[in-house]
Amino acid sequence: MTTTTLAVLVPLLPFLGAAAGLLLGRTAPGFVRPLAVLPTLAAAVLAVLVAVRQGGGKAIDAATQLTPTGSVPIDLALHVDGFAALVAVLVGVVATCVQVYSTGYLREDPRYPSYAALVSLFTAAMLLVVYSGDLMVLLVGWEIMGICSYFLVGHYWETPEARSASLKAFLVTKLGDVPFLIGLFALAVDAGTFRITGVLGAVATGGLDHPTLIALLLLAGVAGKSAQFPLHTWLPDAMAGPTPVSALIHAATMVAAGIYFTARLLPVFAASAAAMTVLAVMAAITMVGSALAALAQDDIKRVLAYSTIGQLGYMAGALAVGDRGAAVFHLLSHAAFKALLFLAAGAVIHAAGTNSLTAMSRMSGLAKRVPDAYWTMTVALLALAAIPPFAGFFSKEAVLVAAEHTALGDRTVAPAGAGWTVLVAGLLTALLTAAYALRLWLRAFRGRGAEAPDHGRQPIAMTSVLWVLAVPSLGFGLTVRHLPDWFDGHDLAPTLVTAVLGTGLAAAGAAVTYAVWRTLAARAPVVPTQHVAHPDADAGLVEAEALHLPHPAEDPADPGRALLGPLHRPAADGFHLDAVHRAAFVRPVLAAASLVRFLDREVVDTYVRGAAGSAKGLGRLVRRAQTGNLQTYLSALLAGSVVLAIAAVALALANAAAGA
Repeated sequence: MTTTTLAVLVPLLPFLGAAAGLLLGRTAPGFVRPLAVLPTLAAAVLAVLVAVRQGGGKAIDAATQLTPTGSVPIDLALHVDGFAALVAVLVGVVATCVQVYSTGYLREDPRYPSYAALVSLFTAAMLLVVYSGDLMVLLVGWEIMGICSYFLVGHYWETPEARSASLKAFLVTKLGDVPFLIGLFALAVDAGTFRITGVLGAVATGGLDHPTLIALLLLAGVAGKSAQFPLHTWLPDAMAGPTPVSALIHAATMVAAGIYFTARLLPVFAASAAAMTVLAVMAAITMVGSALAALAQDDIKRVLAYSTIGQLGYMAGALAVGDRGAAVFHLLSHAAFKALLFLAAGAVIHAAGTNSLTAMSRMSGLAKRVPDAYWTMTVALLALAAIPPFAGFFSKEAVLVAAEHTALGDRTVAPAGAGWTVLVAGLLTALLTAAYALRLWLRAFRGRGAEAPDHGRQPIAMTSVLWVLAVPSLGFGLTVRHLPDWFDGHDLAPTLVTAVLGTGLAAAGAAVTYAVWRTLAARAPVVPTQHVAHPDADAGLVEAEALHLPHPAEDPADPGRALLGPLHRPAADGFHLDAVHRAAFVRPVLAAASLVRFLDREVVDTYVRGAAGSAKGLGRLVRRAQTGNLQTYLSALLAGSVVLAIAAVALALANAAAGA
């Protein structure tokens, strides 16, 4: 079987699995789990085979014209280079882990068949984006992911939080997708093709007439999809969906799509120094702002959501300094430990009986009761904090090294100012990341309070996946010496200066956080808790909710509150960016809608009603003349004849007088 055929089957198999799952979900429920897991697993295996055959060498290209569309044709095209091959493996592996995990996590959920089918469709759409060699075909996968995220985030539609979060995710990403679509059309007009190879060729020969405009339009879509400032607000709220969906969105689909798209078309962005500077500033604000917000959150999944935003900021920062190898390296590394963090958090949430991090900080025995989640989450948090030799250290250092080279002028793809912006923000974020990672670990596993009800041993489908993902979280960074062939030949190994600075700041952030926590914990009283069973919307299981706890902002043992000081309240609210969005977008749209409604009712409808009333009045007058009485008709005819005769005589006299 040719490599091209294998590459076609990679997105096709999960798509067929999704279609079969939707068709057979109700009539043959016994096939639902095999249809969820096996096609995705097969796609992952085929993606590995494609990567082995591609080998980081020359890109594999194949195309056939979809349909004649005029001057700019649309092709069903494949473009599999080293980046695409590795990212497809990542998507397949993480999606398989999520599907296997979900068989245990949602085993009692009545809507599991539709959930599993949508996860498969989500996976197929991302794989289509990864392998596509045509921008319009890529757009199809891009938009399918948007609608899948809407349905999956709103899986528990009975809760107002899930309904609101799904709508918000859809609308905020669409806010970026509108200029993104315009940018794609403008790019195709300038390049004369939608083919990615053709676009890159046009850039290389200086064929783009409007590079800055195109790049900025495309960046709007990237900001929405990959949750970058200022369109990142949907991602924390999307935690209302099932935890495995969060793992999939944050690790391998949706948010990864924007970064991957930018990496694939990086020469388009690099053609504009202004666009690279905007991307650098956007990445810097995203990194630092999300890290501060994560330090103030009291829900475990919201901490991880803001963490994802910050790590995506690192990737965008690497792209802003012109190093797509460092960006994709961190994308791969982050996918492993972030998927592990979310899936381990799902096990902790189930064991603790609450989705509140404050409640978990008041419980004891979680480390002993869920040892698999405890140890694997510890590994993932060390990788997140970029502690050597965990995977996050090597990939984060690759970003910092790229920023250092640009700042010092060793690379001229981007302005030196962009390099300094990314480097300073990246180092500050390293300190904050270690602080909130340790805060999460301490509050989740070192809380002092009443023990939560025991929900029994976690299903093997859940715990086995955690250990599978722990392996790349620990060891993926050690492959850094073997990756340059896949990543444009750039050396991704850390340098002494950035390694010492980054690791030193991370150690300082962790040390200060631990010292503050020890001090606060020694002073804080132990608050006993009571629990009551209720159906938990996240896991679909009967769990427990802690009662009589202090308000999260008043938790006396929270180091985040002490470290942030007056910044704690605005950081906990995401720096009120939702309010800014309401003022900048929601209120103007509502005001415009009110104006249109007023004009429609009071102006347009007035003319319509006036026209109808005039016709109706005229009809009444005409109707009065139709009496059916013959004498009346003859009298009217005679009167009309007399009037016409008088008028004719008068006109004749007037003409005679004028002639005289």
